[in-house]
Order: sequence, then structure tokens, then C-alpha cells
Amino acid sequence: MTDAPPKRGPDKGYAGGEYSDGRLSAPAALRNRAHLTAALTDIAPAKGRALEIASGTGEHVICFAPAMPGLVWQPTDPAPDRRASITAWIKAEPAPNIEPPVALDACAPGWAATHGPADLIFLANLLHLVTEQEAQTCLTEMAGALTPNGRAAVYGPFLRNGETTSEGDAAFDARIRAEHPDRGYKDLQWVRDTWAKAGLIPDTPRPMPANNLLLVAHKPA
Repeated sequence: MTDAPPKRGPDKGYAGGEYSDGRLSAPAALRNRAHLTAALTDIAPAKGRALEIASGTGEHVICFAPAMPGLVWQPTDPAPDRRASITAWIKAEPAPNIEPPVALDACAPGWAATHGPADLIFLANLLHLVTEQEAQTCLTEMAGALTPNGRAAVYGPFLRNGETTSEGDAAFDARIRAEHPDRGYKDLQWVRDTWAKAGLIPDTPRPMPANNLLLVAHKPA
């Protein structure tokens, strides 16, 4: 399931998900980023360009960049307030291999031509919040933006054989579908098949904490 709300103690400068300098904070990102950093470090190329799509608050990329110093990280997000937060996090925790954030709607067609090529493309916790067509566009554009031998990685909750695998996942998926019937969890095999149709070779899914998965695929040389 998606990461449950954490118990959070007093944090100087933090109030209601926002720091006094404009940084936004997502509790789920703080909980999962160490696990994601370890998993991405295992699959990432030693050097090249890494594209993070739907970067959100910016709390992932500031953790990824120091751990993978051979990659130049490009964070992106379609929302101005999120890009402002990313900029604030980079200022607060700078790394020489993080570029300033740029605008990118990962579910809009055509972005591979303007935001590629990339040796690693990462996306977290988006596919279940968009329609199947939007998710298909996102996955196909990821494939198009990769360099030969490049890798795409998507993290989040997924169905297995069309079914949720925990009560928490079932409840969360039901809430999403109650508000937006055309959205909800995507099946891991559907993601793999979509990537395969786009020319990628899916790797074995990687189990992650909180019943989530990291789905990875690579582009043939």
C-alpha cells in the first residue's frame, strides 16, 4: 500500500507541510527515499543524465544526487509551487549535480523529444492517480526519452493479476475510484506490457516497503 502518515515530532521551521523558506514536505517521500536511493543506486549507470519526472516537493532528488554523483539530475514538475519547493530544497541541501527544476507534464504526449535523452528516468507515486491513457502516454514517453542501455524506473502501488494484495491497498484504490472512476491502481503486468510495446525490456519487479514495487525496464543498445 502507499506509505501511511508518519508520527512526526517538532521540526524547526516546519508548519503544516511547509517550511518558512518555501520548502514543501511530503511525509511519504521522507519515509521511502532511503529505500529508493538504495534501489536506484543498484540499477543506475555510473554516469550520465538522470531525469526525475513528477518530482513533487524535491525531497527525493536531493537524496538521490549525492548518492549517485556521476549522474546529472534534472528534476521536473508541472506545478509552479512544486518547482519552487524543489528550488528551495536544492538551496537548502545543495549538490553540484542537480539542475534547476523545469516544467514537464509527464502525461502529455511529445515530451520525450524535448526532455530527452536520459540514461535514467525515475517516477514515483503518479500512475495510480491518473487515467490509463495518461499512464500509457507517460510510460511510452519515458521509453522514447531513454538513451540506448538507459533505464526507466517507476515506484508506487500496483495490482498483481488485477487484484490488490492488502486491505490497505484495496481501501486506497477504492477511494481513488470512488472520486475518479477512470483512475486507480494499474496492474504491474500492464505496465510491463506497455513498456515492451514501446521497445523496452522489463526487468524483474523489485519489492519495496509498504507493499509497493519498483518497476524497472531498460532500452536495448
